Amino acid sequence: MTRKQQRTMLILGALAFLGIAAGLILYALRDTLVFFYTPSEVSEKLAEKQLAPGARLRLGGLVEKGSVKLLDDGEIRFVITDTAREVPVTFKGILPDLFREGQGVVAEGRLQPDGSFVADTVLAKHDEKYMPREVADALKEKGLWQHVQNEQGAANGNDAARAAAAAASSPY
Repeated sequence: MTRKQQRTMLILGALAFLGIAAGLILYALRDTLVFFYTPSEVSEKLAEKQLAPGARLRLGGLVEKGSVKLLDDGEIRFVITDTAREVPVTFKGILPDLFREGQGVVAEGRLQPDGSFVADTVLAKHDEKYMPREVADALKEKGLWQHVQNEQGAANGNDAARAAAAAASSPY
């Protein structure tokens, strides 16, 4: 075997090794991928059988007003909506301090056969201007982004003059 053939065999062997290693890594990580869906996407994918009950996913939207209920056993039930569809959510644990009705939220957990959702993690927005990117994008697609912004501003007592004064006094 010539020197050129040896080098070619070494390169091919290294590429095969890297390909096998990459395949094993992707195989090991396949269960840790968690996809983000809105309530409308969940109902569509369930109807089309693209999403199976028991699937792990992130569900994002707004906490529907009047839907939060604290049960005696420490379980919390609420509804996540994208204003078109709703998904009931059950969570047992401590909610973030900023969790409240009418605000953006992302819940991570498993979809149940009845279409409800059992969350093991709930993430809430951190201030009045923040909404998880996926939720904001989904609301923008439906043309509801400005509507939600206006409702949040009214609920928090913000007006244009206060916003302009804040912007003018900001060093940024």
